[in-house]
Amino acid sequence: GADVIARWHRMKGDDTRFLTGTDEHSVNIAQRAAEEGVSPKAFVDDKVGLFTSAEAALGITPDRFIRTTDPDHVRAAQEMVRRAHANGDIYLGTYEGWYCPNEGFKAASDLLETAGGWRCPNHPDVTLQWLTEKNWFFRLSAYQERLERWFLDNPGAVQPDYRRNEMLGFIRQGLEDFSISRAGATWGIPFPIGEDGQTAQREDGSWDPEAGTIYVWYDALINYITGAGFPDDPESFARYWPADLHVIGKDIARFHTIYWPAMLWSAGLEAPRKVWIHGWLLAAGGERMSKSRGNFLDPVDFVAAFGSDGARYVTLREVAFDRDTEVSWDGFVRRYNADLANDFGNLVNRTVSMAGRYLGGERPAPRTDDGSSPLAVAWAQARDEYVRRLEACELHDALAALWGFVGEANRFVDQEQPWTLAKAAKAGDDAAATRLREALGDLVEAARLLGTAVAPFLPATAPRILAQLGHAWPYGPDSNGGPSVGHELVWGAHAAEPGSMAAPEPLFPRLDVEPAGP
Repeated sequence: GADVIARWHRMKGDDTRFLTGTDEHSVNIAQRAAEEGVSPKAFVDDKVGLFTSAEAALGITPDRFIRTTDPDHVRAAQEMVRRAHANGDIYLGTYEGWYCPNEGFKAASDLLETAGGWRCPNHPDVTLQWLTEKNWFFRLSAYQERLERWFLDNPGAVQPDYRRNEMLGFIRQGLEDFSISRAGATWGIPFPIGEDGQTAQREDGSWDPEAGTIYVWYDALINYITGAGFPDDPESFARYWPADLHVIGKDIARFHTIYWPAMLWSAGLEAPRKVWIHGWLLAAGGERMSKSRGNFLDPVDFVAAFGSDGARYVTLREVAFDRDTEVSWDGFVRRYNADLANDFGNLVNRTVSMAGRYLGGERPAPRTDDGSSPLAVAWAQARDEYVRRLEACELHDALAALWGFVGEANRFVDQEQPWTLAKAAKAGDDAAATRLREALGDLVEAARLLGTAVAPFLPATAPRILAQLGHAWPYGPDSNGGPSVGHELVWGAHAAEPGSMAAPEPLFPRLDVEPAGP
C-alpha cells in the first residue's frame, strides 16, 4: 500500500522519499540469536535478506531500506535522547511490570488473562517477563494537553477518523510517562547519558554498559527522521521533514500517534503531517494472520501463484486499507480471475486485437468533442473518484472506482459490437466504417488511461499495456521521471499523435486452481 502511494506521488512529479525497513533491537532477537549460536547482528543480517527479497518480489521500491542497526540511525537515536534530556523531559526512575520480548513494556490494561497466565494480545504465544529495573523515563504526561490540542486542531493528522477517536480517547484517560531505556541489556543502541547526567561515552569512544541501552520502541520510531537526514544532513532533513505520511498497523498506533509526536516536540522537531492506520489481514473465523500462528500467507509463495502485480492487486482490492479484513486463498483466486484475467485483461486483449485486425494496425484516435464519447464522460467521473480515493489512502475504493470504468468499457464493446461494424464496413458501409474507427479509438484511449492510472498498483503491467497500444512508457521502474500523471489521465491527451498497434499479448493468464468453496 505504501509503495502504491509513493509511486503515485512520483508520477505526479512530487519530490518523494519512501522508506521501508526493519526494527532490529528487540529482546527476542537476542534470545533467538543465542539459541542459534550466532551474534544478534549476524542473525538480523540474515533475516533482513528475507524482507528485502520479499519487497523485490512484490515490486516495492523504497528510496531507502533503513535498519535500526545502521550507524547513522545510532547517531540519530542518541541525539534524540540528548535533546530530550536537555529539555528536561527524561528522568531516572524504577520500572516494575510486564515486558513482552516481542513488543516491549506492557501496561496491565493492555494484557489478556488466559489459562496460561497474562499474555500480550499481539503475541499470545510469547511468555511475558516481569521486570523490576532502574530506567530512564520520558515525561509523556507533560505533553497531554498539547497532544489533545494537536488532535483537535488537526483532524486529518491521524486517520481514519475512528482510529483518531480511539487515540484521542486514550489521551483523555490520562497519559503516563514511559520507559526509554533497558538496564543490563547488551543488544541495542547504547544509552548516551549516565546516571550522573553526563555523557556515557568513555575516552576511548566506547560506551559505559552500566548506562544500558535505548528502549527498542524509542529507538525504532526515530528511524523516520534518520531516513530524512537527521542529524547528519540538515539540508536533506529540511527537505523531507516533517513527513507527509506514515503508514502503520493498528497495533502500533499509540506509539506513532502519541509517543512519537511528543518525542519530536521534546527535541524541537515537528510532528508528521499525517499518520494512516491500517488494519490486519484476518484468517477464516476472524483470527489475525501471523507467522507465529502458522496461518499467514508467505509473500514468496503468493507472488509465485499470482505474479508480482497480481499479488499487489488482489491484496489491495480484497483487503480494505482502513480496517481489518477476513481473507482467504479462494477469495484471492476469485478476485484475480474475475478482475484481472476476465474484466481488465480481456478488455485490453480484445481492444488490441480488434484494432489490429480491423484497422490494419493503425492506432485510431479517440473522439474528443465534448459529449461525443460516452466513455470520455464515464472516464471523467471515474478518474476524479479514483484520484480522490487514492489521495485519501482508501486504496481498495480507488481500485473499485477504476474497475467501475473497466465495466463501462466492456459494456461499450458489447453495445458497439465492433465485429459487426467491421463486417458492414467491409461490405462498403461508410457509416459503419466511421463508427468502427470511432469506437475502437475510444476503446484504445480507455485502455491507455486505465493502464496509466493503474500503474501504481500494477507497475510491471502498465508499460506492457501501453506498448501494445503503441505508446511509449514515460516513467522509470520506480515510477519516477516522466510527465505529470495529471496530464496523462486527460482523455485524448495524445489523440493527435499517430501510432501503430502492437501484437496482443495476454496480461493475466487465468489461474487453473479455482476456489474450493462457493
